[in-house]
Amino acid sequence: MSGSVELVNNRTQFFRPASSACGVQPGVTLAVDDSLNPPPMSTLIQPAPWRRDAPTIGAVSLAHGLSHFGQLLVPPLFPWIGPAMGLSHTQLGVLLTVFYAVSCGAQAMAGFVVDRIGARPVLYAGLGLLALAMAGLAASATYPAMLACMVLAGLGNSVFHPVDFSILNHRVSASRLGHAYAAHGISGNVGWALAPLFVVGVTQATGSWRAALAAAAGVIAFALAALLLARTHLEGASVSHRAATGASTAAGSFDFLRLPAVWVCFSFFLIFAFALGGIQSFAPAAAAQLHGMGAEQTALCVSAYMAAAAVGMVLGGHLVRDPQRSVRIAASGFGVSAALALMVGFGHWSTVMVPVFFGAMGLSSGTAGPSRDLLVKQATPEGATGRVYGVVYSGLDVGMAGGALLLGALMDAQHVRAVWAAIAFALLLLVVSAFNVRRRWRRPVPVPA
Repeated sequence: MSGSVELVNNRTQFFRPASSACGVQPGVTLAVDDSLNPPPMSTLIQPAPWRRDAPTIGAVSLAHGLSHFGQLLVPPLFPWIGPAMGLSHTQLGVLLTVFYAVSCGAQAMAGFVVDRIGARPVLYAGLGLLALAMAGLAASATYPAMLACMVLAGLGNSVFHPVDFSILNHRVSASRLGHAYAAHGISGNVGWALAPLFVVGVTQATGSWRAALAAAAGVIAFALAALLLARTHLEGASVSHRAATGASTAAGSFDFLRLPAVWVCFSFFLIFAFALGGIQSFAPAAAAQLHGMGAEQTALCVSAYMAAAAVGMVLGGHLVRDPQRSVRIAASGFGVSAALALMVGFGHWSTVMVPVFFGAMGLSSGTAGPSRDLLVKQATPEGATGRVYGVVYSGLDVGMAGGALLLGALMDAQHVRAVWAAIAFALLLLVVSAFNVRRRWRRPVPVPA
């Protein structure tokens, strides 16, 4: 007897041909009991041991923390750099704009490099450039020299998201990716929280902002040495994938750009970065003018925001196990943050309460991080991890660059309340954007590596 066997709804079915010699009507489907079928492959694949995943998550989180540490080393020093170098708020904002503009352009290209040569060497190059840039800033005698160093820092900063997610998505078990993304996000917030405390503390202890940047360069160099020792835990998928699939055509390398989800995520990250960049750079100074805070309390505001956001990341790592709720939770968090921003900008508060408001804003928005990163993973075609993360996360740099320039100009014009109004508007726009991500979601198809 001839025929065909197919697996339908996890049940084996036999389809007879039109003619039969055994008395069974043509087209009759014979279903075999489920007990005769093997269980689905997903039940046979066990996650890798925790001892394999943990070192990778730890090493990647350290690298990500360093990248965020580097991003927030310069803005807290503006009260010292500006008078010492004779720079306006707009000129200080241009330093950040150059940093994020370079990082934006280079991040998209870094994704292609990661997919071609592997994540690990790109990571080491980025950390080396970041350490060199901080050392150069410490020695800069002119504004053009500082701009050149910010270019180097932007190049170094550009590599981390394509590198980090390429390694995590390849090496970490699928059942632990939510926790890996949470650890990744927490490390970034810890880096942001530590940077202002570190540079302001060293500056006040030594009386020199240059000493603070030189010390930061030493911290990054030391961490680079530690990650060199942990190199076996930092290999991504690119090298093995390239060996298995071969080189792709130039046209195929850009096929992922046709996916709507990629650009929806890009715009979401751009708006998010505008708000976050404002909170990191000029919002503390604007709050200081509105509520009469000193330098120490001003630096504490950013640290409170980042530390609380790290706590929110922990919560978000648990919530990401139910993706259906993630968009609603993210929208609610950004809505609460917008309300708090309006309260800081237009209310009257004691100097003790303002850092509390910053912390509450960080907590309410931090829960969105792991869900956001998982959404990008789901939008990523096979073999294009570096490229997709490079393009999507370059939206962060565009938002940071534009935000620093606009908010710096508002500060120079003494429109300090407008700074907070702009941040609140961006946060409210994120509420709409979060639902737009869900509405525009389409399941991607694989593209050539």
